[in-house]
Amino acid sequence: MPMKSMFARHATAWCLCLGMVWPVWAGAQDEAPITGPGDYTFKLVHAGHTRLYRVHVPPSHSADKPMPLVFSLHGGGGNMAYQADDKFYGQVAQADKSGYVVVFPNGYSRLPSGKLATWNAGHCCGAARDRNSDDVGFIREIVKRLSAQPGIDAQRVFANGMSNGGLMAYRLACEMPEMFKAIAAVAGTDNTKSCTPSRPVSVLHIHAKDDERVLFNGGAGFNKSDKVTEFVAVPDSVAKWVRLNGCSATPRRVLEVAGAYCDAYSSCKSGVEVKLCVTDTGGHSWPGGKKPRGGAAGSTAISATEVMAEFFLSR
Repeated sequence: MPMKSMFARHATAWCLCLGMVWPVWAGAQDEAPITGPGDYTFKLVHAGHTRLYRVHVPPSHSADKPMPLVFSLHGGGGNMAYQADDKFYGQVAQADKSGYVVVFPNGYSRLPSGKLATWNAGHCCGAARDRNSDDVGFIREIVKRLSAQPGIDAQRVFANGMSNGGLMAYRLACEMPEMFKAIAAVAGTDNTKSCTPSRPVSVLHIHAKDDERVLFNGGAGFNKSDKVTEFVAVPDSVAKWVRLNGCSATPRRVLEVAGAYCDAYSSCKSGVEVKLCVTDTGGHSWPGGKKPRGGAAGSTAISATEVMAEFFLSR
């Protein structure tokens, strides 16, 4: 039997995707008002392509008390349903706990259902990259639409992402710094083709030392097909943003627990921060979460979802 989704009221059918059962999302609304707490599925036509995104509004939402907005970007070959499923990433539960609206955009897909989607993050990944999908423009339009909704603080917009979604979060920091105060990337480095942000952006990077796909020290891991790329190393990505943000080159250790540590670079321009959290194990995964496609367990030394929520809400 198919799993019940928190968005089940929008589902009209079920299908098999990547070995798992997921709903086919029909009946998505065009631009429409958010009337209160709950789950909404929207569509918009951008660059001649129908795109989907979901919004979860927590119970504490109030039109007269604007709350932050967090974008959460799925990994390559996934879709917004994966990223919105708390069994894997805990994004909805954290939004309810911390008091922010979370939006799950769907990457570029050649399928009407939006499945098997990727993000054009620069040098990666898949069809989105190969067709030069305007994913930056798509997300810019979502920010514009949601910023006009009651109860959304347009001055506190953030983005996180897993793998290809993490790469895309870096591209948003490069090209949309006027909209995003901070980004967080999990298991995805900065593989942008160019990056000249007009102002500083806080950056959190979370990565396992033994990541077998996006290697900690750079490279394409075991999968060297043309669907991916030679990924930039984690230390190089962090050093790039330390430089772009004008931070002190020497970090301070802000967390050290069994199996993980976090280093923070401070004294940056405009009070931003660059932070790196590293787990000893976990491979290509979301620490504290669960891998949608199975395999070795991810690290439980830290919770990526909790770490990024704290990082965002301190901005």
